[in-house]
Amino acid sequence: MSQPGTRHVEHEIKVRAPAEVVYQLIADVANWPRMFPPSVHVEYLERGDTGERIQIWATANGEAKTWTSRRVLDPEALCVEFRQEVSQPPVGAMAGAWVIEPISAGESRVRLLHVFRAVDDDPKKLDWIDKAVDLNSESELAALKSNAELAAGAPALSLTFDDTLQVNGSGKDVYDFINDAQLWQERLSHVVKVSLSEDTPGLQVLAMDTRTKDGSVHTTKSVRVCFPHTKIAYKQTQVPALMTLHTGQWLLVENEGGVEVTSRHTVVINEANIAEVLGAGADVEDARKFVRTALGTNSLATLAHAKEYAESRR
Repeated sequence: MSQPGTRHVEHEIKVRAPAEVVYQLIADVANWPRMFPPSVHVEYLERGDTGERIQIWATANGEAKTWTSRRVLDPEALCVEFRQEVSQPPVGAMAGAWVIEPISAGESRVRLLHVFRAVDDDPKKLDWIDKAVDLNSESELAALKSNAELAAGAPALSLTFDDTLQVNGSGKDVYDFINDAQLWQERLSHVVKVSLSEDTPGLQVLAMDTRTKDGSVHTTKSVRVCFPHTKIAYKQTQVPALMTLHTGQWLLVENEGGVEVTSRHTVVINEANIAEVLGAGADVEDARKFVRTALGTNSLATLAHAKEYAESRR
């Protein structure tokens, strides 16, 4: 029997893709930020053939949260069980499973199961969790269906690229420049407006208006996960009209000359908005070039200022 205050919920969706393909998408958590809207970043803490321990950063009811989970992978049964090892309030405990059931050779059913309790078994907190689980489950299942069904036909819409700069200075100083994004409006000419909150150390919510090379201003909102002094991973929760997805990382690798800094972007083009944003006649290739130039120009500007800041403090 369930303990008092424990809630069981189940969501499901049919996917026009083989069950084994769907299972692999669920099993590979490294790609979750690209696939699932609530997921911001995932780190493997332990990893074996059938079990793993991971830390997940994600949004829940619009709030940034992080937790650690243990997962048991069973590729023969097409099932992935999970249990939150360290939950974040108001969640007291959370467990569940992804279950993939073949319907035919090219279609499958995905069931997403959750069992959870609230801190202190508070009914209001339990309702908050129920709402978050419902929203995230519906979002994740819809995204899983879309990714599984369209992966073969949409590679041109996705692009990943890097911009790298060598800095003859301290990695800590470069990291501090990127981490202190609340100062970017004063430091970076392409940043028109910025606000940053950090209720949980290392977990930031960044809202920003930026100006692109053509003079247009775009409003974005991101959740950033900060790892002093080596990496900042982020995901935009509000993207410009030309994108459906934008994730990225600032990567710092120290070397003999100082530190190599890389800005990495992964973007999915919003094909439906290409003509509206770039004009009639524009195609996917035009959109790819525009996004690469716009993001690359701003990234290189940020890297150049971070380089100047760090080298001036040597």
